Amino acid sequence: MLKYIGYALIAWGFLDLGLSWIGTDLYGEMGIALSDTIYPYTHWIAMGVGYVLTLLASKE
Repeated sequence: MLKYIGYALIAWGFLDLGLSWIGTDLYGEMGIALSDTIYPYTHWIAMGVGYVLTLLASKE
């Protein structure tokens, strides 16, 4: 189960990255207000957390 959550977060990160390239704010569309300092890194954070979760799931 943890592995699938990790994969979903990695996919979310790629979706966030792709949509930001075309000018769509994924979090803004969902009503989540992010500060300007963290916004450029949200896709990296999502992909990083997803990767860690998949690593943890593979060790079980």
